[in-house]
Amino acid sequence: MLTLAPSPDFLSSESSTVLVGIGGHRDSPQGAHVVHGGEIATQLLLLPGSDAERSLAAMIPLDSHTLGRVEALVRFWRAYHKRPVPADTRMTIQQRRRLRLMMRAADGRTNGASYRDIATAFYGTGRVASAPWKTSSLRDTVVGLVKGGGAMIAGGYLQLLSHRKRS
Repeated sequence: MLTLAPSPDFLSSESSTVLVGIGGHRDSPQGAHVVHGGEIATQLLLLPGSDAERSLAAMIPLDSHTLGRVEALVRFWRAYHKRPVPADTRMTIQQRRRLRLMMRAADGRTNGASYRDIATAFYGTGRVASAPWKTSSLRDTVVGLVKGGGAMIAGGYLQLLSHRKRS
């Protein structure tokens, strides 16, 4: 979520166009909540006193999530101005693929599918049948996907919102 506030007059002489064309909002004690964009949507929080006719400033706290917020601001600004939007760097392509598989596997298991059914849906009947099921590496993979999906559903998805810590 990006937090926008009225910009002090001395920071910019330009009138802000950020809010032009943005749809409805939901008021709360913190301010007005707005979602901008379609496929690449950004949540905005307009602090009290923010006005579409005035210049706005993005407030980015200096904490462990600063980098992610700066990148979100860049993606929002580029999307708003119809420029190419850089990829979100919080997840690699492989992590996105695994996340999709985890959600599908957890959903299948919740709806009564066996691990073997899930493996067949993901990898095909021939590949599943090519090895004994009880010792198959595909079985271990599917069990891990289901457990990972369950952990995401139980709140682990919040880890996706922060950047990986480099050691």
